[in-house]
Amino acid sequence: MEYTKHQYIGGKWVAGEGTKRQIINPANESLIVEVQEASREQTEEAVKAARQAFETSSWPADVQRRVNSLHQLADLLEIKAEQFAAAETTNTGKPIRESRLDVNDTVTCLRYYADLASSRKPWEKEMHDGTTSKVMEEPIGVCALIVPWNFPLLLGIWKIAPALTAGNTVVFKPSEITPVSALMFTELIDQCDFPAGVFNLVLGTGQPVGETLVSHPDVDKVSFTGGSETGRKVNEQCARSFKRVSLELGGKSPLIVLEDADIEAAVEWSVFGAFFNQGQVCVASSRILVHQSIYHRFLDGLLNKLQQVKLGDPRDEETEMGPVISAVHQAKIEKYIELGKEEGAVLLHGGERQGNTGYYLTPAVFTEVSQHMRILQEEIFGPVVTIQAFTSDNEAIELANGTVYGLAAGVLSQDTERAERIASRLKAGTIWINSYHTPYVEAPWGGYKQSGIGRELGPQGLSGFTEVKHVNVSKELQPVGWYR
Repeated sequence: MEYTKHQYIGGKWVAGEGTKRQIINPANESLIVEVQEASREQTEEAVKAARQAFETSSWPADVQRRVNSLHQLADLLEIKAEQFAAAETTNTGKPIRESRLDVNDTVTCLRYYADLASSRKPWEKEMHDGTTSKVMEEPIGVCALIVPWNFPLLLGIWKIAPALTAGNTVVFKPSEITPVSALMFTELIDQCDFPAGVFNLVLGTGQPVGETLVSHPDVDKVSFTGGSETGRKVNEQCARSFKRVSLELGGKSPLIVLEDADIEAAVEWSVFGAFFNQGQVCVASSRILVHQSIYHRFLDGLLNKLQQVKLGDPRDEETEMGPVISAVHQAKIEKYIELGKEEGAVLLHGGERQGNTGYYLTPAVFTEVSQHMRILQEEIFGPVVTIQAFTSDNEAIELANGTVYGLAAGVLSQDTERAERIASRLKAGTIWINSYHTPYVEAPWGGYKQSGIGRELGPQGLSGFTEVKHVNVSKELQPVGWYR
């Protein structure tokens, strides 16, 4: 594509007026592209364009047009799936086979919400007094959608698809360090039947772009995915004007391995849960809780399996782990590893840089950890895992629930009834039994406690971009009969 204009405002590509930024390939530290980000004034222009489209175009009222446009967009993306996967791998460093999954899931998400829009009808019921009540879901208005760098395309579509399906207009801000797939996706938008201003793209950092979107009086809803500290600030800002807000925030997710679990399978799921996408996943199973009776056998199996994990060029079909996203993030993860040692935990494996170029870290495993340690309580967002032993279900549940987060959890056991009993007591929004990581577009995604507010995906994800209106109809106008 032509990388000379990087903002898409009111149906037109516009040259940025903000900071110039070099986008770096984390695998080899080469320059991918230099972009010029949006200024505060351009961000305001994008909001204005979205407001005008919401108030003057047919988009909010024309369900069939929305359905057709989303299907058209999904078809175009499917045709270019391999190009998008390659771009995602180049920009994020994730293995190519994971990027392909992301693109396929993106296409599925677009089609799911298009189909959901065509099938949803207002709820209607005749009430006991002879009146008729109708409950309708209407679009909120202008939605600011802000996503992080770990799944740039997929997490973007988790917001874009339901927001547009509901009839809203959108201003989309990807992470400043992973804008490539967003630029490519916007090119597809430009080819589809979206009225000018329905979708707008602005690149940039939290200051000035993100802050402008969150505080702008013409933005009706903010949907943010990212760290809990930034999410808290977003929530506080939105609360000042009662702006609608949804937040998908951090996690410190536990994976509970019961004593009857198949150890080989449990090890494989633990490695996948903890180190998929280099551990840069909000639901990464960064805390593994293992029953004391199998603890040492599990640990031996885990260390053996980690010796087999292929860390290398993310373009290689056989690569299982690529680099972390940036030099800055690599240094942050290394600080946590040093902190874990200082706190008294034992670094049993990994945590070392690999290679002379690229931001590679070997998967780190800590044992002898205590519940108060920062490496156990704080989201590291990298290839670092802690291992704890437990002796009873109650202890496992207490340890699992013992952080401020509640995004996800997992239970591995041959006794699924027991696993479900444990799951019923875990404070987490998504719980997998005998698997891990897979999101389902039909089912809600979000967290308890400081892991966020609201849900994405499923019907709940669409409802999050609507206002509910109740209309009650009496067939005849009659005196109220209350006055005397």
